[in-house]
Amino acid sequence: MDTKFKKILSPFTFPISGIEVNSRIVMAPMTTFSGNSDGTVSDDEISYYRERNKGAGLLITACAYVIPQGKGFFGQIGAHADSMIPSLKHIADALKENGGKAILQIHHGGRMSPAEELPDGQSVSASAVAAIREGAMVPREMTEKEIEDTINAYGEATRRAIEAGFDGVEIHGANTYLIQQFFSPHSNRRTDKWGGSLEKRMKFPLAVVDSVKKAVKDYAKHPFIVGYRISPEEVENPGITIEDTLALVSALSSKQLDYLHVSTMDFWAGSLRNENDKESRTKLIIKKVGHSLPVIGVGGISHPEQVEKALEDGASLVALGREILIEPHWLEKVKNGKADQLETALDIKNQSGLKIPTPMWNSLLTRTGWLPIKE
Repeated sequence: MDTKFKKILSPFTFPISGIEVNSRIVMAPMTTFSGNSDGTVSDDEISYYRERNKGAGLLITACAYVIPQGKGFFGQIGAHADSMIPSLKHIADALKENGGKAILQIHHGGRMSPAEELPDGQSVSASAVAAIREGAMVPREMTEKEIEDTINAYGEATRRAIEAGFDGVEIHGANTYLIQQFFSPHSNRRTDKWGGSLEKRMKFPLAVVDSVKKAVKDYAKHPFIVGYRISPEEVENPGITIEDTLALVSALSSKQLDYLHVSTMDFWAGSLRNENDKESRTKLIIKKVGHSLPVIGVGGISHPEQVEKALEDGASLVALGREILIEPHWLEKVKNGKADQLETALDIKNQSGLKIPTPMWNSLLTRTGWLPIKE
């Protein structure tokens, strides 16, 4: 084994569950658009996961919707009904067959859900405020009962993940989806107990965490990881500020979570809201809670040397998305002293070799500014 990248190859034990992973590399959740129309996983998606199951120690799935009203995009997998458990088990088995730990990311799209994917064609959110996107639908404000039912749905999705054999779940509280919408002063204009002050806007995210944790307590017979993904800021005004986020992560740190996954485009980037503020948002979060809540960093990290630097800067683990898409065996090559052989651009002649499903492949080819392409 190569000893050059000692931090990358060192094991890590999650503090609450006690589960150990054999490296500091995480496969980031990547949308595949490749599930079947009923929410079950497709054979092509299983092939995609199986090809990458040695590429990281912790393997996070594409997000699964917890309730049909929260389906976020075409081809999304579901965790919304017990009939999905065999499908979820198929994913967990594929990810775990080479010793990695499998995490199901659980999700509700809220106002970002497309009308054509919803049972009644109408998105819902904390308030009837459309996203600042061309053609965005005005969502319907959720009722108290819908809020409670959705909180419960996260717990039920966690139960199904446990029954399917996953090693944990990641609560998707980032990237403009429903949990973030409740936390955001842009999308949450409520005047009841679910909105208004910062403390009230935190109520829904924290209630989801409590629902998930209760499901783990009630149903898990083995150690089970619970993580939470967060976006530090919003560009909207009013919008989430780093001060808001530091208050939320402080509250999350008291919830006995295994990790906090900080979703950014660049681990070292400064503020989205103030171009003069250059201090890394991820490092600010690490400074605030990293001593008690392990942080997964992501964004702008491609090479092993950059991973080592992020770990030196306080991240407990580092998630790779594009890198494991392009190079499914990223961790294996680093372990075996072949870091110089890592692929760094998508070979557009090698879809079959990379086992990337066609809907995902077509989406990737439209994102050339995000993904380096090798002709």
